[in-house]
Order: sequence, then C-alpha cells, then structure tokens
Amino acid sequence: MLAWLDTAVPRAARALLRWSGWRLCGESPQVPRCVVIFAPHTSTWDFPLLLCVRAAFGKKVSYLAKSSLFRFPFAELLRRSGAIPVDRSERQALVQSLVELFGQRQELWIALSPEGTRDRTDHWKSGFYHIAREAGVPLLLGFIDAGKRECGYGGLLELTGDMALDMERLRDFYSTKRGIRPERESEIRLLDPNDSD
Repeated sequence: MLAWLDTAVPRAARALLRWSGWRLCGESPQVPRCVVIFAPHTSTWDFPLLLCVRAAFGKKVSYLAKSSLFRFPFAELLRRSGAIPVDRSERQALVQSLVELFGQRQELWIALSPEGTRDRTDHWKSGFYHIAREAGVPLLLGFIDAGKRECGYGGLLELTGDMALDMERLRDFYSTKRGIRPERESEIRLLDPNDSD
C-alpha cells in the first residue's frame, strides 16, 4: 500500500465521522493481538460506522463473514478488507479455529459482535469470551453510543477466568451505551459458563 494512504485514510475516516455527527473516542492500544468486541449491535448502520472507526484508528482489524459471500466478484474484496470466511453452523469448531489462528499469527485483531444479531436477545453469545481466554489475548472494548453520538474504543480488558466477574466488568462498561435502535439491545449476560455458542 502507498505510504501516504497510511495517514490519508485515517484522516478521511475521522472527517467522515465528524461530518456525520459522530465523535471518535479512545485510542488504539499498542497490542499485537486481541479480540475486539463491538456493542451494542442493533442496526444495519453499525457495520459501516464501525468500518469508519477501524479506518480512523489506522489498524487492520479482521472480521468474520459468512462463507457463502466469498464468491466472485466479492471474494477478493472481502479478503482484502480483512474478512475471514466462516461456516456459522459449526460454532464450537469456529472457536477452536480462531484460537488456532491466534496461535499462528504474531499480529491479529479480530472483531466480533457478542450479540450475534441485530435483534434483541436475552443474552450475549459466549464465543468471544472463550476465544480470548483460550488464546490468552485481551478484549478491546469497541462501542457505539448513539445517545451521545460517540463511538470508538473504551480500552483493554484482561480476562480473569472468573466469568461472573468478567461479565460484571463488561456490564459496567456497556450498560451506559445506547444502540442506534435501543429497543433491540440485548441483555449483557452469558447463558452458561460451559456454553460456547
């Protein structure tokens, strides 16, 4: 990539966020590997907004996309954008494959939405937690707060292995963040400590 793009793209993304009325918050931490969680996820507008956040901080962040999307002419574009093809029907295998991917790469940020859907649910899916714990990487708390028109990163969270304590810390952070469609916000809890959905 041309060197000038390394500064031009973040500047353009920050300008676009300002123009659209959003304030970028936080900093991009200097860690080589982490699981980036973004919440609350309530709208189709979340994805382009979070792509702007990623570009504004100038850090390559991979994300998961349905394997069925990886067809001509979109496959190469998706890969270049950081997309990792997944078969969502194999949830346990997905956790293990992402843990292995962290083991193979010295630098890797993967973004996940704990809700797993834009619709309201009574819990978060626990895959993000198991991936971060088993890979030994921290969580980076990405967020949208439509109430304040803010988005960005809220800092790193090192998981303790005490799921109840870790989820309480996540609730403390995300409970004040409002989604674009707040009526769709999911409860910030996991169903079962041994569940890897």
